[in-house]
Amino acid sequence: MEGFGVHTSMWTMNWDRAGAERTIPAAAAYDMDFIEIALLNAPIVDTAHTRDLLKQHDMRAVASLGLPEENWPSRNPEGAIAHLKEAIEVAAAMGCEALSGVTYGGIGERTGQPPTMAEYDNVARALSAAAAHARDAGILFGIEPVNRYESHLINTTAQAKWMIEKVGSDNIFIHLDTYHMNIEEKGVGNGIIQAGDLLRYIHLSESDRGTPGCGTCDWDEIHATLAAIGFKGGLAMESFINMPPELASGLAVWRPVAPSFEEVMDNGLPFLRGKARQYGLI
Repeated sequence: MEGFGVHTSMWTMNWDRAGAERTIPAAAAYDMDFIEIALLNAPIVDTAHTRDLLKQHDMRAVASLGLPEENWPSRNPEGAIAHLKEAIEVAAAMGCEALSGVTYGGIGERTGQPPTMAEYDNVARALSAAAAHARDAGILFGIEPVNRYESHLINTTAQAKWMIEKVGSDNIFIHLDTYHMNIEEKGVGNGIIQAGDLLRYIHLSESDRGTPGCGTCDWDEIHATLAAIGFKGGLAMESFINMPPELASGLAVWRPVAPSFEEVMDNGLPFLRGKARQYGLI
């Protein structure tokens, strides 16, 4: 998981054959090193088709997801395990290097109360089984802290580290996101330093999830700290342009985050690449 990538939401959130055919050549045209496939509906994926397209365009991939409510690990660890195992198998069959995201729950999962240890125990049980299955499948497994408005379970680097220690697996990595960190961490640089060697992947997302460079994220702090810890993982630009209603609701995306796809790709992407080059990350 090295180099510069982009989340497939730029083109689609539906990874069927049409979505793959639209996205992979388009990402290749922007000289991306990898794509992050939104694996929200694993059964519809034609894995051989995706693998062939990735090979044809010399493109690498990771996959990410959030779990549906019926399989939230905090409530239904067995359902979560089955869901994650299927996603891991599909990701591996596509040739992905990792499965990550809100693998410990759902986007929009909140009880209105602080998390309980019983919920965390259920989450740890599901993550332990999923990490073991990912190891058997030959891929890595990540967890992404998200802000308090999207989940009540894991919001910070410290909580992600605690959960990894609780699970006790060395096949789980931390996947950070600058949008969430801008809300939750006491300084984005502090969160990056705290993650240390566990940090293998990061979403480069603006403070409003729009065009990078047009918000309040401190991109010099972010890139300088990544360079300071010797970060060698994946740098993925994420901006939500094509959101289905059910996901937009969980993410609380009520208005367009950018004027257009072209605004993000033609302005935000060069900005982030320039910062990554400035700090020796690519």
